[in-house]
Amino acid sequence: MATRVLPPTLLPLLLLLLLLPLSARATAAAGEEFPRDGRVIDLDESNFEAALGAIDFLFVDFYAPWCGHCKRLAPELDEAAPVLAGLSEPIVVAKVNADKYRKLGSKYGVDGFPTLMLFIHGVPIEHTGSRKADQLVRNLKKFVAPDVSILESDTAIKNFVENAGTSFPMFLGFGVNESLIAEYGRKYKKRAWFAVAKDFSEDIMVAYDFDKVPALVAIHPKYREQSLFYGPFEGNFLEDFVRQSLLPLVVPINTETLKMLNDDERKVVLIILEDDSDENSTQLVQVLKSAANANRDLVFGYVGIKQWDEFVETFDVSKSSQLPKLLVWDRNEEYELVSKASSVINIYSKHNFILSYLLTFYFP
Repeated sequence: MATRVLPPTLLPLLLLLLLLPLSARATAAAGEEFPRDGRVIDLDESNFEAALGAIDFLFVDFYAPWCGHCKRLAPELDEAAPVLAGLSEPIVVAKVNADKYRKLGSKYGVDGFPTLMLFIHGVPIEHTGSRKADQLVRNLKKFVAPDVSILESDTAIKNFVENAGTSFPMFLGFGVNESLIAEYGRKYKKRAWFAVAKDFSEDIMVAYDFDKVPALVAIHPKYREQSLFYGPFEGNFLEDFVRQSLLPLVVPINTETLKMLNDDERKVVLIILEDDSDENSTQLVQVLKSAANANRDLVFGYVGIKQWDEFVETFDVSKSSQLPKLLVWDRNEEYELVSKASSVINIYSKHNFILSYLLTFYFP
């Protein structure tokens, strides 16, 4: 039987026909490996890096099967995943058994369970906020939002504020050029919302308590606080306002806010209380807010022994100590415990008479 040889011109065409189905199958397999339909996907050492390369926004739960907190978190992730997948910039939720795949967990600094990280184009950011589904969605949405949102109407302003939620402070510019705050929108994207309103009514001016433009309004919805900046919008004045307004006037010290303090260079006037939720403590915090508003070159904070005794003990204060205590702390190992408010005032404050008047009653 004679053997027929294909003409040379047909060989490239035949190879192309053979390769096309392989390419199609490979694409389909990749899609099946990393579904984007709102399910929580399982990753391990064999496919984690591929997922980082294929998914722009990947939220990963590094968990251990025996971890009780991890078990409680799982249904919250199942609830949040389809909502995050439906965003204009989808976020895919995944989980990694970091107890089994310890090398992978170690690579990303996982030293406890669960550890949550958002990978933005492969770059990890640890998530330390709420683990409830609705708050997860609110918190993660800001990472895929524009650095500075442009608002064209009263309705857009109201929707922006409502959708931003209460977890982060927000900065609303009225009559402010977007370029003036774009740098801070990028720099502080992890910590605050930024927007500029191009068109707004007098009702909005009344609602946000400003009477001229340009104006930058800083809002802490969680603490029901608002501050106003009319300029100047050049030099360090604007950044100082933004940086100082990232924290509430008086900071409740806990594991989450303690991390926020690490990014602030100001000294901390710290009040140590027996129980920061009792009536007397609540009144003192309100007094401190007035002092803090006049002394933005300092951070004011408070902590209760009942709420966090291990932290308080680092200052050699215990339940047997006479409370409240006042100290000035640089967030490292250096702190100054003082018996009179005037000691703090004279050394650290620019508005001595205000702070002295407010605190002497509590620290005679």
